[in-house]
Amino acid sequence: MKPYLKRNSVETIGSKISEIRKQKGLSQEELSDDANINLRTLQRIEKGINQPRGNTLKNICTVLEINIENLLDYNKKKDLKFLQYFHLSVLACIFLPLGSIILPMVLWLTKRDKIIDLNEQGVNLLNFQILWNLIFYSSFILWFFLKINHWSNSNLLFYVMGVLYIINIVYAITASILIGKGKLKMYYFNIFQFIKM
Repeated sequence: MKPYLKRNSVETIGSKISEIRKQKGLSQEELSDDANINLRTLQRIEKGINQPRGNTLKNICTVLEINIENLLDYNKKKDLKFLQYFHLSVLACIFLPLGSIILPMVLWLTKRDKIIDLNEQGVNLLNFQILWNLIFYSSFILWFFLKINHWSNSNLLFYVMGVLYIINIVYAITASILIGKGKLKMYYFNIFQFIKM
């Protein structure tokens, strides 16, 4: 199924390049010369056989005077409801250990090439959730160790874990509400990049 999705995406990008080229009144030869790419390469891109990458994509977009992001997002749709549910999927941690990573990861992997802003928000959310889970479960292990060794301040760590848990849930609900009100980008505080775009 993946090759089909990829080919469909390539055809859409290629047809968009062809459409914009024609609107600008450029022939394939003129675009390939101005973009400093092989004519055969451009023809294969427009037919959906090749996908433009790196300098090829950058040069084509420069000549056509369009943003790379607009071209790459051409085959995607805007879906605020899905983005809301995506942020709320973090609440799976209530029912399943590591649920705040597992469910968002599944949603992100299956829809990141289809929904505008999901790739960026998904990477941001998942990096935050990985860090949050590392801190939360490390705290839990430390609390358990201190508890079985009858450490007097172990309950303080338990309360800290509770606060961390509540903050994560409140942030997920807040993100969903803000996206529903039209704030398209929601950023989580990240120190480490476990997943990169």
